[in-house]
Amino acid sequence: MSSKRYKKLPKDTKSITSDTIDKLIPAIKKNCTTKFDESIDLNLQINNKQKKSEVNFRTVVNMPSGTGKKIKAAVVCEESKKKEAMDSGADIVGGDDFIEQIKEGKLNFDKLICTPAMMVKLSKVGKILGPKGLMPNPKLGSVTNDLKKAVTDVKTGQVEIKNDKDGNIGFSIGKKSFSDDKLIKNFNAAFEILEKEKANYTVKGDLIKKSYLTSTMGVSYKIKLPKTI
Repeated sequence: MSSKRYKKLPKDTKSITSDTIDKLIPAIKKNCTTKFDESIDLNLQINNKQKKSEVNFRTVVNMPSGTGKKIKAAVVCEESKKKEAMDSGADIVGGDDFIEQIKEGKLNFDKLICTPAMMVKLSKVGKILGPKGLMPNPKLGSVTNDLKKAVTDVKTGQVEIKNDKDGNIGFSIGKKSFSDDKLIKNFNAAFEILEKEKANYTVKGDLIKKSYLTSTMGVSYKIKLPKTI
């Protein structure tokens, strides 16, 4: 049963002609009628089923305006790197002892960073971290010796972008409380990353089939993308 709040939202917005991001953000914000600061979310469906290969995005984008979320970052590293990790702003820093805690199911963090030297040991708990999307990955910048950069990135607005088996991608570009300009900057940053990623695949036709903008408790609107991908 729909709430009174939901019943007041616009109906059949998916049938409305698509519009540009700058025109849609005010409409999306108008529909943010809950008491909390709703996320503004981008939802895409890509043409991932290709004849010769399947498109599987997994990358990160550093949102220039941040995400509005407080991220708890953990670092697994050798003893000699612990001070660097703590000085970088990591919330949890550990080595073998921390890996043992993970083995016991203690996953009280949002992002995990690991130095290359500790990855062999951390891989032993891959079955615990993997299903939750917490396993560090060199491609995503979370397996590195540059702990300062990695910790700063995850705590100041780094977002992972990946598609599921049906080609769906969904992620936040910020909060209702963000200015329109900040949301547009984040949208453009994500779009640039998607454009770069497309170059890594042989795609017949357009990569992005459908694109929508919505809020946490709102309704979806079709987006007219800046250019065809």
